Amino acid sequence: MRRRHFIALLSGAGATWPLAARAQQPSLPMIGFLSSASSDEYTIRLRAFRQGLKDLGYVEGQNVTIEYRWADDQYKRLPALAAELVHRQVNVIAAGGGTPSVMACKAATTTIPIVFAVSNDPVAIGLVASLDKPGGNITGVTSLNVELGPKRLELLRELLPTATTIAVLINPSSRDLGDFYLQTLQPAASVLGIELRVLNASTKRDFDTVFAELDQHRASALLICPDVFFNAHIEQFAALGLRHAMPVVYHYHPFVKAGGLLSYSSDEAEYYRLVGIQTAKVLRGEKPADLPVMQSTKVELLINLKTAKALGITVPLSLLGRADEVIE
Repeated sequence: MRRRHFIALLSGAGATWPLAARAQQPSLPMIGFLSSASSDEYTIRLRAFRQGLKDLGYVEGQNVTIEYRWADDQYKRLPALAAELVHRQVNVIAAGGGTPSVMACKAATTTIPIVFAVSNDPVAIGLVASLDKPGGNITGVTSLNVELGPKRLELLRELLPTATTIAVLINPSSRDLGDFYLQTLQPAASVLGIELRVLNASTKRDFDTVFAELDQHRASALLICPDVFFNAHIEQFAALGLRHAMPVVYHYHPFVKAGGLLSYSSDEAEYYRLVGIQTAKVLRGEKPADLPVMQSTKVELLINLKTAKALGITVPLSLLGRADEVIE
Protein backbone atom coordinates (compact mmCIF):
# COMPACT_ATOMS: atom_id res chain seq x y z
CA MET A 1 0.00 0.00 0.00
CA ARG A 2 1.36 3.39 -0.92
CA ARG A 3 2.16 5.76 1.93
CA ARG A 4 -0.24 8.47 0.64
CA HIS A 5 -3.13 5.99 0.46
CA PHE A 6 -2.37 4.70 3.95
CA ILE A 7 -2.45 8.23 5.44
CA ALA A 8 -5.77 8.93 3.70
CA LEU A 9 -7.27 5.79 5.21
CA LEU A 10 -6.12 6.83 8.67
CA SER A 11 -7.58 10.33 8.22
CA GLY A 12 -10.94 8.91 7.12
CA ALA A 13 -11.08 6.53 10.06
CA GLY A 14 -10.22 9.35 12.46
CA ALA A 15 -13.15 11.38 11.16
CA THR A 16 -15.61 8.53 11.74
CA TRP A 17 -14.42 7.48 15.22
CA PRO A 18 -16.01 10.46 17.08
CA LEU A 19 -19.30 9.86 15.25
CA ALA A 20 -19.25 6.21 16.21
CA ALA A 21 -18.39 7.08 19.80
CA ARG A 22 -21.26 9.57 19.99
CA ALA A 23 -23.65 7.03 18.52
CA GLN A 24 -22.72 4.57 21.27
CA GLN A 25 -23.26 7.08 24.08
CA PRO A 26 -26.52 6.35 25.94
CA SER A 27 -29.23 9.03 25.68
CA LEU A 28 -30.11 10.95 28.84
CA PRO A 29 -33.19 9.89 30.80
CA MET A 30 -36.16 12.14 30.06
CA ILE A 31 -38.74 13.58 32.45
CA GLY A 32 -42.08 14.81 31.17
CA PHE A 33 -43.45 17.72 33.22
CA LEU A 34 -47.17 18.45 32.76
CA SER A 35 -49.06 21.36 34.28
CA SER A 36 -52.50 22.79 33.80
CA ALA A 37 -51.09 26.28 34.34
CA SER A 38 -48.49 28.37 32.47
CA SER A 39 -44.73 28.47 32.88
CA ASP A 40 -44.91 32.06 34.19
CA GLU A 41 -46.66 30.81 37.33
CA TYR A 42 -44.09 28.12 38.05
CA THR A 43 -40.83 29.99 38.63
CA ILE A 44 -40.64 29.12 42.33
CA ARG A 45 -42.02 25.62 41.85
CA LEU A 46 -39.66 24.68 39.01
CA ARG A 47 -36.67 25.95 40.94
CA ALA A 48 -37.74 23.77 43.86
CA PHE A 49 -38.47 20.79 41.59
CA ARG A 50 -34.99 20.99 40.06
CA GLN A 51 -33.50 21.27 43.55
CA GLY A 52 -35.26 18.04 44.53
CA LEU A 53 -33.78 16.32 41.47
CA LYS A 54 -30.35 17.71 42.32
CA ASP A 55 -30.61 16.45 45.90
CA LEU A 56 -30.51 12.94 44.45
CA GLY A 57 -27.90 13.67 41.81
CA TYR A 58 -29.91 14.71 38.73
CA VAL A 59 -29.17 18.02 37.00
CA GLU A 60 -31.20 19.18 34.01
CA GLY A 61 -29.06 19.35 30.89
CA GLN A 62 -26.26 17.30 32.42
CA ASN A 63 -27.60 13.86 33.20
CA VAL A 64 -31.35 14.31 32.67
CA THR A 65 -33.59 16.19 30.24
CA ILE A 66 -37.07 17.61 30.87
CA GLU A 67 -39.89 17.96 28.35
CA TYR A 68 -42.36 20.62 29.53
CA ARG A 69 -46.02 20.82 28.57
CA TRP A 70 -48.23 23.74 29.73
CA ALA A 71 -52.02 23.85 29.35
CA ASP A 72 -52.15 27.59 30.15
CA ASP A 73 -55.26 27.12 32.33
CA GLN A 74 -57.14 25.36 29.52
CA TYR A 75 -57.87 22.03 31.18
CA LYS A 76 -59.30 20.57 27.98
CA ARG A 77 -55.79 20.58 26.52
CA LEU A 78 -54.39 18.26 29.20
CA PRO A 79 -55.30 14.89 27.60
CA ALA A 80 -53.56 15.82 24.34
CA LEU A 81 -50.49 17.15 26.18
CA ALA A 82 -50.28 14.00 28.29
CA ALA A 83 -50.52 11.91 25.11
CA GLU A 84 -47.62 13.90 23.64
CA LEU A 85 -45.42 13.00 26.58
CA VAL A 86 -46.38 9.34 26.28
CA HIS A 87 -45.54 9.48 22.57
CA ARG A 88 -42.15 10.97 23.46
CA GLN A 89 -41.57 7.84 25.57
CA VAL A 90 -40.40 9.79 28.60
CA ASN A 91 -39.03 7.79 31.52
CA VAL A 92 -41.37 9.38 34.06
CA ILE A 93 -44.09 12.03 34.04
CA ALA A 94 -44.20 14.64 36.81
CA ALA A 95 -47.84 15.75 36.88
CA GLY A 96 -47.18 19.06 38.57
CA GLY A 97 -50.45 20.82 37.82
CA GLY A 98 -52.75 19.41 40.46
CA THR A 99 -55.54 16.87 40.12
CA PRO A 100 -56.51 17.65 36.48
CA SER A 101 -52.93 17.04 35.33
CA VAL A 102 -52.50 13.70 37.01
CA MET A 103 -55.94 12.51 35.88
CA ALA A 104 -54.97 13.24 32.28
CA CYS A 105 -51.72 11.31 32.74
CA LYS A 106 -53.51 8.42 34.41
CA ALA A 107 -55.82 8.13 31.41
CA ALA A 108 -52.92 8.34 28.96
CA THR A 109 -50.71 5.54 30.29
CA THR A 110 -50.68 2.57 32.64
CA THR A 111 -46.99 1.79 32.09
CA ILE A 112 -44.97 5.01 32.26
CA PRO A 113 -44.36 6.00 35.92
CA ILE A 114 -46.28 9.08 37.09
CA VAL A 115 -45.39 11.33 40.03
CA PHE A 116 -48.24 13.63 41.09
CA ALA A 117 -48.56 16.82 43.10
CA VAL A 118 -52.10 17.07 44.50
CA SER A 119 -53.88 18.80 47.35
CA ASN A 120 -56.66 16.28 47.87
CA ASP A 121 -56.68 12.68 49.08
CA PRO A 122 -55.09 10.50 46.34
CA VAL A 123 -56.75 7.38 47.75
CA ALA A 124 -60.22 8.92 47.79
CA ILE A 125 -60.00 10.00 44.15
CA GLY A 126 -58.63 6.64 43.01
CA LEU A 127 -55.04 7.55 42.16
CA VAL A 128 -53.43 5.03 44.52
CA ALA A 129 -54.52 2.01 46.52
CA SER A 130 -52.92 3.34 49.71
CA LEU A 131 -50.39 5.96 50.75
CA ASP A 132 -47.83 3.36 51.87
CA LYS A 133 -48.28 0.98 48.91
CA PRO A 134 -49.63 2.97 45.97
CA GLY A 135 -49.68 0.04 43.54
CA GLY A 136 -49.78 0.55 39.79
CA ASN A 137 -47.61 3.14 38.05
CA ILE A 138 -48.48 6.20 40.17
CA THR A 139 -47.05 7.78 43.32
CA GLY A 140 -46.34 11.35 44.35
CA VAL A 141 -46.66 14.10 46.94
CA THR A 142 -49.67 15.64 48.67
CA SER A 143 -49.87 19.05 50.28
CA LEU A 144 -52.07 20.10 53.17
CA ASN A 145 -53.82 22.81 51.17
CA VAL A 146 -57.21 21.09 51.18
CA GLU A 147 -56.90 19.79 54.73
CA LEU A 148 -56.07 23.29 55.96
CA GLY A 149 -59.45 24.56 54.79
CA PRO A 150 -61.06 24.27 58.24
CA LYS A 151 -58.12 26.12 59.76
CA ARG A 152 -58.63 28.96 57.29
CA LEU A 153 -62.25 29.19 58.46
CA GLU A 154 -61.03 29.46 62.04
CA LEU A 155 -58.59 32.21 61.06
CA LEU A 156 -61.43 34.07 59.35
CA ARG A 157 -63.51 33.78 62.50
CA GLU A 158 -60.64 35.31 64.49
CA LEU A 159 -60.47 38.19 62.03
CA LEU A 160 -64.26 38.57 61.75
CA PRO A 161 -65.84 37.39 65.03
CA THR A 162 -69.38 38.27 63.92
CA ALA A 163 -69.22 36.61 60.49
CA THR A 164 -72.06 34.15 59.86
CA THR A 165 -71.86 33.67 56.07
CA ILE A 166 -68.69 32.94 54.13
CA ALA A 167 -68.53 32.26 50.39
CA VAL A 168 -66.37 29.52 48.92
CA LEU A 169 -65.13 29.83 45.34
CA ILE A 170 -64.54 26.60 43.41
CA ASN A 171 -63.67 25.77 39.81
CA PRO A 172 -66.39 23.57 38.25
CA SER A 173 -63.83 22.36 35.71
CA SER A 174 -62.09 20.57 38.57
CA ARG A 175 -65.15 19.19 40.34
CA ASP A 176 -63.35 16.41 42.28
CA LEU A 177 -61.14 18.93 44.05
CA GLY A 178 -63.98 21.36 44.68
CA ASP A 179 -66.28 18.71 46.13
CA PHE A 180 -63.55 17.33 48.37
CA TYR A 181 -62.68 20.82 49.62
CA LEU A 182 -66.29 21.53 50.51
CA GLN A 183 -66.51 18.22 52.37
CA THR A 184 -63.57 19.20 54.56
CA LEU A 185 -65.08 22.63 55.28
CA GLN A 186 -68.62 21.61 56.22
CA PRO A 187 -67.93 20.08 59.68
CA ALA A 188 -65.82 23.07 60.76
CA ALA A 189 -68.43 25.50 59.44
CA SER A 190 -71.13 23.76 61.47
CA VAL A 191 -69.07 23.97 64.65
CA LEU A 192 -68.33 27.65 64.08
CA GLY A 193 -71.94 28.45 63.18
CA ILE A 194 -70.97 29.61 59.71
CA GLU A 195 -73.11 29.15 56.60
CA LEU A 196 -71.15 28.41 53.43
CA ARG A 197 -72.26 29.80 50.07
CA VAL A 198 -70.70 28.08 47.04
CA LEU A 199 -69.76 30.19 44.02
CA ASN A 200 -68.26 29.02 40.73
CA ALA A 201 -65.65 30.39 38.33
CA SER A 202 -63.88 28.59 35.52
CA THR A 203 -62.76 31.59 33.44
CA LYS A 204 -61.35 35.01 34.21
CA ARG A 205 -64.57 36.55 32.93
CA ASP A 206 -66.48 34.97 35.83
CA PHE A 207 -64.67 36.89 38.58
CA ASP A 208 -66.66 40.14 38.40
CA THR A 209 -69.87 38.14 38.59
CA VAL A 210 -68.58 36.26 41.63
CA PHE A 211 -67.84 39.45 43.55
CA ALA A 212 -71.24 40.86 42.62
CA GLU A 213 -72.88 37.71 44.01
CA LEU A 214 -71.01 38.13 47.29
CA ASP A 215 -73.12 41.17 48.08
CA GLN A 216 -76.31 39.30 47.18
CA HIS A 217 -75.40 36.50 49.59
CA ARG A 218 -74.33 39.01 52.27
CA ALA A 219 -71.09 37.12 52.64
CA SER A 220 -68.57 38.47 55.13
CA ALA A 221 -65.56 36.97 53.34
CA LEU A 222 -64.45 34.84 50.41
CA LEU A 223 -62.48 31.62 50.78
CA ILE A 224 -60.88 30.39 47.54
CA CYS A 225 -60.46 26.67 46.80
CA PRO A 226 -56.81 25.62 46.24
CA ASP A 227 -57.16 25.15 42.49
CA VAL A 228 -54.17 25.74 40.20
CA PHE A 229 -56.35 27.80 37.84
CA PHE A 230 -56.94 30.46 40.49
CA ASN A 231 -53.20 30.88 41.11
CA ALA A 232 -52.82 32.65 37.76
CA HIS A 233 -55.16 35.44 38.86
CA ILE A 234 -53.95 36.39 42.32
CA GLU A 235 -53.45 40.07 41.42
CA GLN A 236 -57.02 40.30 40.16
CA PHE A 237 -58.43 38.63 43.29
CA ALA A 238 -56.44 40.98 45.51
CA ALA A 239 -57.65 44.03 43.55
CA LEU A 240 -61.28 42.87 43.54
CA GLY A 241 -61.14 42.21 47.26
CA LEU A 242 -60.06 45.80 47.93
CA ARG A 243 -62.51 47.27 45.41
CA HIS A 244 -65.46 45.43 46.96
CA ALA A 245 -64.17 45.78 50.54
CA MET A 246 -64.26 42.00 50.77
CA PRO A 247 -61.78 39.98 52.87
CA VAL A 248 -60.31 37.21 50.72
CA VAL A 249 -58.35 34.26 52.11
CA TYR A 250 -56.32 31.91 49.96
CA HIS A 251 -53.77 29.10 50.07
CA TYR A 252 -51.08 30.69 47.91
CA HIS A 253 -48.49 32.97 49.55
CA PRO A 254 -47.82 35.21 46.51
CA PHE A 255 -51.49 36.24 46.83
CA VAL A 256 -50.72 38.10 50.05
CA LYS A 257 -47.66 39.75 48.56
CA ALA A 258 -49.87 40.88 45.66
CA GLY A 259 -52.18 42.65 48.11
CA GLY A 260 -54.40 39.83 49.34
CA LEU A 261 -55.41 39.72 52.99
CA LEU A 262 -54.25 36.35 54.31
CA SER A 263 -52.91 32.97 53.24
CA TYR A 264 -52.39 29.79 55.21
CA SER A 265 -50.86 26.93 53.26
CA SER A 266 -48.15 24.43 52.57
CA ASP A 267 -44.78 25.88 51.69
CA GLU A 268 -44.69 25.75 47.85
CA ALA A 269 -40.91 25.41 47.63
CA GLU A 270 -40.80 22.47 50.02
CA TYR A 271 -43.80 20.88 48.29
CA TYR A 272 -42.23 20.86 44.83
CA ARG A 273 -38.80 19.93 46.13
CA LEU A 274 -40.40 16.72 47.36
CA VAL A 275 -41.98 16.20 43.91
CA GLY A 276 -38.46 16.44 42.45
CA ILE A 277 -37.16 13.93 44.98
CA GLN A 278 -39.94 11.44 44.18
CA THR A 279 -39.26 11.84 40.46
CA ALA A 280 -35.53 11.25 41.01
CA LYS A 281 -36.27 8.10 43.00
CA VAL A 282 -38.25 6.72 40.07
CA LEU A 283 -35.42 7.61 37.68
CA ARG A 284 -32.93 5.65 39.73
CA GLY A 285 -35.11 2.55 39.59
CA GLU A 286 -37.61 2.62 42.44
CA LYS A 287 -41.07 1.41 41.43
CA PRO A 288 -44.03 3.74 41.97
CA ALA A 289 -46.09 0.78 43.19
CA ASP A 290 -43.76 0.46 46.19
CA LEU A 291 -42.81 4.11 46.66
CA PRO A 292 -44.91 5.62 49.50
CA VAL A 293 -46.72 8.88 48.82
CA MET A 294 -44.99 11.77 50.58
CA GLN A 295 -46.71 14.66 52.31
CA SER A 296 -45.47 18.24 52.48
CA THR A 297 -46.14 19.18 56.11
CA LYS A 298 -44.49 22.60 56.40
CA VAL A 299 -47.16 25.33 56.62
CA GLU A 300 -46.94 29.11 56.74
CA LEU A 301 -49.25 31.95 57.72
CA LEU A 302 -48.90 35.28 55.90
CA ILE A 303 -50.90 38.43 56.70
CA ASN A 304 -51.01 41.69 54.77
CA LEU A 305 -51.51 44.30 57.49
CA LYS A 306 -51.80 47.13 54.97
CA THR A 307 -54.72 45.37 53.29
CA ALA A 308 -56.35 44.64 56.65
CA LYS A 309 -56.25 48.35 57.53
CA ALA A 310 -57.70 49.27 54.12
CA LEU A 311 -60.58 46.85 54.80
CA GLY A 312 -61.12 48.25 58.29
CA ILE A 313 -60.06 44.99 59.95
CA THR A 314 -58.12 45.01 63.21
CA VAL A 315 -55.89 41.92 63.26
CA PRO A 316 -55.69 40.46 66.79
CA LEU A 317 -52.23 40.51 68.33
CA SER A 318 -52.57 36.78 69.01
CA LEU A 319 -52.92 36.19 65.27
CA LEU A 320 -50.08 38.53 64.34
CA GLY A 321 -47.85 36.70 66.81
CA ARG A 322 -48.47 33.39 65.01
CA ALA A 323 -47.78 34.77 61.53
CA ASP A 324 -44.65 33.64 59.72
CA GLU A 325 -44.62 36.90 57.80
CA VAL A 326 -46.49 40.18 58.19
CA ILE A 327 -46.53 42.56 55.24
CA GLU A 328 -46.83 46.21 56.18
